[in-house]
Amino acid sequence: MSAMTRYLTAALIVICQSQAANAGLIQYFKEEDGSTNWQYVANFSSSLLILLLSIALIKLFFTHRQVRRSNRALKAIRNDLEIRVKERTATLNESNQLLKETNQLLETEVKEHRETANRLRASEAYVGNILASMPLMLVGLKADGEITHWNKRAEEIAAVPAARAIGGNLWEIYPAITVSPDQIAKALADNKPITIKHSQRGRYHFDIIIYPLAEQMEPGVVILIDDVTQRVLTENMLIQRDKMSSLGELASTMAHDINTPLAALIDDVRTARELVNGNGSAADGDTVAQLNRILGDAAEKGQQASAVIANLLTFAGAGGDEKHPEDVAEIMEHSLSLAADVISVPGKLRFRDIAIERDIEPGLPSIPCYRSELQQVFLSLLRHACHALGDLDRPGHVPTIRVEVKECYDALWIKISHNGRGLTYDEQKYIFEPFFNSPTDHHYDASKRLSFSYFIITEHHKGQMAVTSDVNVGTTFHMQIQLS
Repeated sequence: MSAMTRYLTAALIVICQSQAANAGLIQYFKEEDGSTNWQYVANFSSSLLILLLSIALIKLFFTHRQVRRSNRALKAIRNDLEIRVKERTATLNESNQLLKETNQLLETEVKEHRETANRLRASEAYVGNILASMPLMLVGLKADGEITHWNKRAEEIAAVPAARAIGGNLWEIYPAITVSPDQIAKALADNKPITIKHSQRGRYHFDIIIYPLAEQMEPGVVILIDDVTQRVLTENMLIQRDKMSSLGELASTMAHDINTPLAALIDDVRTARELVNGNGSAADGDTVAQLNRILGDAAEKGQQASAVIANLLTFAGAGGDEKHPEDVAEIMEHSLSLAADVISVPGKLRFRDIAIERDIEPGLPSIPCYRSELQQVFLSLLRHACHALGDLDRPGHVPTIRVEVKECYDALWIKISHNGRGLTYDEQKYIFEPFFNSPTDHHYDASKRLSFSYFIITEHHKGQMAVTSDVNVGTTFHMQIQLS
């Protein structure tokens, strides 16, 4: 419509500006006498003005409509832009918040990674220091023999620095090692550690352990070589000392036990000589009978001494002949009788002066045993009790030994107790252990140790032996031997 208005306006202007139109128009405004008819001029001008104003109004109307339409479109566009800006702003804020949180998480993770890396470095350094300071030779090895670890001890033993050893072949770097490739392959195949004892008697001793590392990315082993030369030499010295100490205790015990029947034998021989010298060659029947009794007792004591020596040989061989059923009550009575003849504490107490209390169950079954060995044990315990009673000097004290033999739960229970000086805690702890000579024990009587008796009961008779004691009350020795 605005284009049409422009066309009308242009046509009007053209008409008004043309000469013919101007000439006819001028004539129209003239009177017949040639004067100007101003009424016509006014009407024409008014019409023309109204026409122009109408055209202008129409143009303004259509322009206003288009402006309103444009304003509405602009407003809609602005509203849409505002919404989009708000959405983009909200999205940007959310993205900024997420970015901020991500940065914080990233900073925390980086910090944790740094701490982890520091801990790993510290742990690696710690493990490295441990491996370097180990007293054992440590060698890390791949399956093909390439060295991966070589600690300081390995450098000292092999005289090869780690810088040259790592990456090289073990048997080329250290050909003197006693580990073979077959042993490495076996450890990896079985996935079990292999222990190797390597020694040259009197010179060196090594304990070698091969640990497989099959779960690693690349299979390999760790070889630990422990130089135990000094330890083995020390253990051998202790074993030798133990043997010598046991022999010392055994010799002391045997001296007492052999001296017992020998003393009785010598006494019998002296009495026999006195009888012979007192009666000359004319010996009457009573003298002959007395001599026969004395000589019979001497023969018995000689057999006792022979049994002690045989027992020593049996102990040395850790075995003996077959066991025979014996009456333990009769063995105990015979031991008490023998102890009364020969056991005493010089200058203090004789065994015959000790009160003996018996609690022996009648009708006890026989048990398979070595008679001479059980008698040896009983005599050792009775001698130990006599010395404990002799060491106690208390007014009004009556030295007493109590002997109990009973059957209980398919076993024979034997107790020998006394009311003399009891054992201290340390003495109870070591009384069944072999005697060791030391600078503080050189006055100690080895016969007070009962390791030999303990050996006879526990090893030869498969029984049990224990001790309970109180320094102010006394001591009880407990023995249990199975009936079958």
